[in-house]
Amino acid sequence: MDSTNARRFGSGLVLVLLLTVPFLMLYLGKAFWLDIFTRLVILAIAASSLSLLLSVAGLPSFGHAAYLGLGAYAVGIPVYFATYGGADWLASYNGWWHLVLTISVCGLFALVTGAISLRTRGVHFIMITMAFSQMIFYLLVSLEEFGGDDGLSVDLRSEFLGLDKRFGFNIEEPWIFYLLCYGVLLVVLFIVSRLRHSHFGRVLAAAKQNETRVRALGVNPYGYRLFAFVIAGIIGGVAGFLYANFSYFVSPGMVEWTRSGELMFMIILGGASSIFGPVVGAACFVLLEHVLSRITLFWHLPFGLLLLGVVLFGRGGVIGLLKRERDT
Repeated sequence: MDSTNARRFGSGLVLVLLLTVPFLMLYLGKAFWLDIFTRLVILAIAASSLSLLLSVAGLPSFGHAAYLGLGAYAVGIPVYFATYGGADWLASYNGWWHLVLTISVCGLFALVTGAISLRTRGVHFIMITMAFSQMIFYLLVSLEEFGGDDGLSVDLRSEFLGLDKRFGFNIEEPWIFYLLCYGVLLVVLFIVSRLRHSHFGRVLAAAKQNETRVRALGVNPYGYRLFAFVIAGIIGGVAGFLYANFSYFVSPGMVEWTRSGELMFMIILGGASSIFGPVVGAACFVLLEHVLSRITLFWHLPFGLLLLGVVLFGRGGVIGLLKRERDT
């Protein structure tokens, strides 16, 4: 089997496992695995959005969790007003309205912060993206009406009007919500793949390697990077939208810079050079976290050592290790 066919087989296998394993476990009476895989898929969406910046454009953002938080609160705040009253123009259980609000807020925030952050490079870019994320964190903490540091409960999941009555599409059903998340993941992977292999992606990759040469060819990579920044922010916001509906809870903790670090770990763990790297990394991250936490209360130590070992010795992440095994 050549490398292209092997890559396609591996990608298809990952997608098939994500689609079948949760329902097999549900059939076997282990419903909690459906929740684990739902969280896994949502984090894979968020990690895939960050990989567009990290892997393609070479932009290590430590503020990407801000979009998770903004997307989550775009669900939590309208549901809060719909439940307890106030801000009639905003109050709604309508999932379409939540989604429009998520895309608008995250897109605007990414456009403004990206326009500023992309004027810096290296450690300065890392610090300024982290600073913007912390600004959102402290803003959410200060919103005492919405729970402040304690967070905010989401009483009901978003209602997709029209689909509910016509097709019986009720995301309150855990298996339907999982299929929704899985479908969003497929769309995100398709978008990221198309962007990576387009003229747009080639410009970003070339600028990552040698920006001076790209400018000498008459191409300004700033606009390309800003567009990638906005797209990544919107996709990250959609992941936050799904996470709020999954957990029935939103809090400022979703925005902490450590969350951005976890997303970056997922990309590195799976393999930054592959489109499916963030998916594999999210799977390893979530499943190892679950297994190790059942073995010991101090699971963070072996988990951290394992991640450190992959970074130091597993060049290319899990996918890179599997590729080298196949080649030998």
